[in-house]
Amino acid sequence: MARLMTFIFAFLCFTVIAACSSEPGEDSSSTDTSEYGEASAPYPITSQHAEGDLGSSQGTPKELESIWEAWALLNREHIDRASFDPEVFEESAIKGLIDAVEDTHTSYVDPLVLEIEQSDLSGQFEGIGAHVRRREDGMIQIISPIEGGPAEAAGILAGDIILAVDGESIEGLELLEAVSKIRGPKGSTVSLTVKHIGQLESVVIDVLRDVIALPSVLLRSDPGADITHIRITEFKGDTPTRLFEILNTELESGSKGLILDLRSNPGGYLQQVFDIANMFLDEGVILLEERQNEKVTWQASPGGIAIELPMVLLVNKYSASGSEILMGAFQDNGRARVIGEQTFGKGTVNVFRKLSNGGGLYMSVGRWYTPNQRPIEGEGLVPDISITSRDSQEADIKQVDAAYEELKKILQK
Repeated sequence: MARLMTFIFAFLCFTVIAACSSEPGEDSSSTDTSEYGEASAPYPITSQHAEGDLGSSQGTPKELESIWEAWALLNREHIDRASFDPEVFEESAIKGLIDAVEDTHTSYVDPLVLEIEQSDLSGQFEGIGAHVRRREDGMIQIISPIEGGPAEAAGILAGDIILAVDGESIEGLELLEAVSKIRGPKGSTVSLTVKHIGQLESVVIDVLRDVIALPSVLLRSDPGADITHIRITEFKGDTPTRLFEILNTELESGSKGLILDLRSNPGGYLQQVFDIANMFLDEGVILLEERQNEKVTWQASPGGIAIELPMVLLVNKYSASGSEILMGAFQDNGRARVIGEQTFGKGTVNVFRKLSNGGGLYMSVGRWYTPNQRPIEGEGLVPDISITSRDSQEADIKQVDAAYEELKKILQK
């Protein structure tokens, strides 16, 4: 996944605007009632232009000049200006700017939590062991606990909503801000206020943090089995290599078919998704991408390790982004049957750009479409065989069973 530079003054706007706007119905007409030309409530106020030099706003676009002026006035004349924290001004304004974009996939990355986004796709980290997302309503939701991790052991379930961390509400926080509160050193305990799906009351679950290994490719079948079941938990830097190694070993052992399991896979690096698609596609389109007025077609490369291996794909409602790209490519090219649930619907192209304050901006710059131009964003993709259940464990079992049955039919032909 690609990793934006912008100027600082653009990020000053929304905190200042919010502080200076009038409430609906407030009387802003006035006459001058004091020698200073501005009186405290309940007296009427007078609107007048600022006098004196506010400093340079050189390089600021015209539509943002008033923002610079408001910032400069606050720092020059506000009675509590000595207690102002420039970093709070800066970061609050950036978040306000992002809120106005109204895009759940665009967010500010605080310098203190920038390492979180980077370590997730590296090797290991210390925390509770769970993939999370920020829903459109701003709530933090568990996509899936990492197998064998502390969250799973403590009873955290896929779909759970995290309401508070150590008794402190995380409502309204950006995703990585919330994650930074949940994570912590090995051996420490974090209390999560959680609401399970279908439950009216929340519960408090204590989770003992640990070092979380992040293997992204797991062999779920017995080594040497006729049908190989491989799960990809996310698309990290080493995922294609790990998949190649496991798949190659199983093929040499006589594997006749593959269940590629992408359930609860939230995505990851885009290049790694293409590398995996190329293992199974000898030709055809993998992905269509739109960025402003530019359209890009991503084409499969010949010579993959398993272009003729019978295959079934497993997905669920938490399969997102890169998982949906692979699903769309395999469906539209007639490469694999897909079993499970309608996918999440994350079809935005996102980039990350570091800012001068040490933080960064993660933003949407385009849209992805399947080879047959099916949209992904906000809609998700529908499997060929739909299998779901209100009981997630029951759904998991039924989906795997159906995958084996489907592969057996293919192999009999």
